[in-house]
Amino acid sequence: MLPYSLQWNRSKEVVVSRRVISNPSLPAPMRGGAFSSGVEAPAGRTIYVSGQVSMDAAGNVVGEGDVKLQTQTVLEHVKTVVEEAGGGMDDIVKVTVFIRDMRLYDEIHEVRRRYFEEPYPASSMVEVSALIDPRLLIEIEAVAVIE
Repeated sequence: MLPYSLQWNRSKEVVVSRRVISNPSLPAPMRGGAFSSGVEAPAGRTIYVSGQVSMDAAGNVVGEGDVKLQTQTVLEHVKTVVEEAGGGMDDIVKVTVFIRDMRLYDEIHEVRRRYFEEPYPASSMVEVSALIDPRLLIEIEAVAVIE
């Protein structure tokens, strides 16, 4: 596997979007997690995506009790913000995930793998005691670098 993600732009030049930073002495992602130990971002515009939760535009919780649907909804919100800035999910270099129950890790990563491809963004996941609404199970914030 190449250490860089290569893409073709319209003028047929190779564009380096990000480089995974890894070392054999580092542990592999636990339980098949969809993340990289570190990511070097290219020069570009940095987009900071505020923590997104599983609510619709009217403020209604989407997927109460269903972490997969909540994760999908949250990642769709993240995707919308990044696309509004002119980028895509492959421009995301770091995510921070806040969850109510670490036992949901595998279900969350099952959904994440539908939104992120290798090289995966760097990631942190922490269990928190509460989110803004007790029916919410997950919140994700992201950093994207758009060339």
